[in-house]
Amino acid sequence: MVFGQYIANDYIRAFILFLGFLLILRITASVLERVILRAVKKTKTDLDDIIVKKSSIPITVILFFISLKISLNEISLSQRFEMIMIELISSIIIIMIGYLIYVIIDVAVFRAWNIFAKKANIGIGESLGSLIHGVLKGILIILILVYLLDIWGVDIGPLLAGLGIAGLAIALALQPALGNIFSGLSMIFDKSIGIGDVVYLDLETRGKIDKIGLRSTRIRTFDNELIIVPNSTLASSKIQNVALPEPKTRVVVPFGVAYGSDIEKVKKVVMKEVLTLKNISKEPEPIIRFLEMADSSLNFKAYFHVESFENRIDAIDEINTKIYNALNKNNIEIPFPQRDVHIKK
Repeated sequence: MVFGQYIANDYIRAFILFLGFLLILRITASVLERVILRAVKKTKTDLDDIIVKKSSIPITVILFFISLKISLNEISLSQRFEMIMIELISSIIIIMIGYLIYVIIDVAVFRAWNIFAKKANIGIGESLGSLIHGVLKGILIILILVYLLDIWGVDIGPLLAGLGIAGLAIALALQPALGNIFSGLSMIFDKSIGIGDVVYLDLETRGKIDKIGLRSTRIRTFDNELIIVPNSTLASSKIQNVALPEPKTRVVVPFGVAYGSDIEKVKKVVMKEVLTLKNISKEPEPIIRFLEMADSSLNFKAYFHVESFENRIDAIDEINTKIYNALNKNNIEIPFPQRDVHIKK
């Protein structure tokens, strides 16, 4: 190179060349980044900002190793060592490019899809996106590995042929995994569960669905513990989905008053309190029923609906507080279990 006439030392020349290329490539990338941001700054979402933030590090790493690869041409290295360095640098660049593609797909495609699915009220949108996201991530990893093997001179032709011969064995080995994948897809398309739904599997397994993955579904319990259930097990189980057929759900609150209380007055007082609840639904109408003349009390139940299953616990707390205060205020006695003991002399 002409550059070599001014700097005789190979290492200094390579270092200066490395810094020059890195600076030029970084400035070019920054200019393109600003142009792209300016072009999409009018978008209503922050997806473009997330892409730029997440892609900044991999782009810097890619430019660093591209500059390093170019500068190596200025240094006299043994053929074997130079080949190893080029293969190593190329491998890192491919990995970073793969990660960059993953970031773009993750943010630009799947996050945008989730936003669209929520606005369009597509019931299976988020769950389907989560499952397909896992499949594409697996495909991307496999493609990167194949490309890396090709860079390091591994002939993938015999490998693919071997995989074809062993395809039956692999299919049998992957049968449980494939069963979980198809079970997850069937539950999503059947709309039996979705991300954010509250499900009851049994008396001990209850919680909100966090994620539907390739192999399993993650359920976060009300104690903030994570339960991981294989998709095939979940698909063949009896599931009570609180979110279906609609988020609206019924709340039943039992209470009792003392014998001698005015039944109609009790119903009127409690109904007045029920109608003041924050998230109550007017349809169906709330009902107060007198159900039982028990040993120590006259037992009632208040039936009403709330707009979403997520409001159920808050509604129970609110109505219990209101009923207790209203009964006391109206001088309606609230009984408690008691026994009279007669001692014979």
